[in-house]
Amino acid sequence: MTARTIVIGDIHGCYEELLALLDKVQAGAFDRIIAVGDLIVKGERNREVLELFMSDARFSSVLGNHDRAILRYWRGKKKKLNEQQHACHVELESGRERYESYLASLPLTLDLGAHLVVHAGLRPGVALEDQSAKDLTELRSLEGKAKTPKGTPWYEVYDGAQTILFGHWPHPVVRRGKHAIGLDTGCVYGYELTAYIIETGEFVQVKAARRYDVPGKRLRKAKKRLAEEGMRDEG
Repeated sequence: MTARTIVIGDIHGCYEELLALLDKVQAGAFDRIIAVGDLIVKGERNREVLELFMSDARFSSVLGNHDRAILRYWRGKKKKLNEQQHACHVELESGRERYESYLASLPLTLDLGAHLVVHAGLRPGVALEDQSAKDLTELRSLEGKAKTPKGTPWYEVYDGAQTILFGHWPHPVVRRGKHAIGLDTGCVYGYELTAYIIETGEFVQVKAARRYDVPGKRLRKAKKRLAEEGMRDEG
């Protein structure tokens, strides 16, 4: 069987769904499995997710903003965590030294040739080596704040040679740009966990076992709009 490159959207500690997705794609011994970051925080089984990625050579990931927040807190570079990050910190405390070492080893980008994996995005017109860690882990729109994005999504403007595979910006369906694919389909909010198989261009999804966190207003509105559009199409 030909080895595949399977890129997975934000996992956020959703270990049960991760296993279901790996089973559905029939991940093989020679497949490469890459996460777009935010392995942890918000879900309930952060430890198991990290242990899987740390113990299986097939697995790799870029650093997400929540992963980075935990790491910076452990290293004394961040004064406090939000409620969800703190709960994750408590869960991981007994294995902190190992988990800290692993998170510190994660790169901000992974170059796959025709594709580049990054957690959040790239600022158009800025060379890769000049992109800031904050943008690589938090960027959404080119205007406004990362948490309340307004204006032009970066991926609608980006026109680089590589196709960017990213997460961070949850949406009920896969986000698409001319040269970008957003794989965060809101598993931790009760929607789906998505994988993209590079060699075939195939998307594979599993439904969340339940909702672990409350989706924001924008995400709820997007979900409602898509549901209404689906009802109209069926009618």
